[in-house]
Amino acid sequence: MQSNDQNEDMKMIPMSPKVRIYRYMALVGHLGLLIWLSIWYLMLSDAKDYSIAFVSLVYLLPLVLPLYGVIKGKPYTHAWSCFIVLWYFLHAITTMYAEPDFIIHASVELIFACSMFVGCSMYARFRGQELGTGLPKLSKVMAEEKAIFERVDEQK
Repeated sequence: MQSNDQNEDMKMIPMSPKVRIYRYMALVGHLGLLIWLSIWYLMLSDAKDYSIAFVSLVYLLPLVLPLYGVIKGKPYTHAWSCFIVLWYFLHAITTMYAEPDFIIHASVELIFACSMFVGCSMYARFRGQELGTGLPKLSKVMAEEKAIFERVDEQK
């Protein structure tokens, strides 16, 4: 969880137009995927295919978990949402291959999943850079560790 100071910093640092586009792309992909899967599995498919509990747990719950952070624009939540959306990407591709009758349904899912993945990953990267929360370069970390170990060796 972020502290109140970090939340205040997020509000004070303006978001560039490029980052705002990726944020909206992530929101459209995320909400679109959530709404589309609800429609597909709860209204368009036969009632006997899957139970409501199964659809909710397997298809909808993983999208609901990061929803608050994505709506609030938290870069960290956007970053780990990319891992979740890969499951929907695989589901769409598999459905397109294995069930040709649902190729249109799976294509819509694939479009939303790709939109969410690109939007979330790019937003997390660029907004993290704006906020200064990006990961340090490996060469910098290695140089710092080398300096620490050289000081320890000198003290011996």
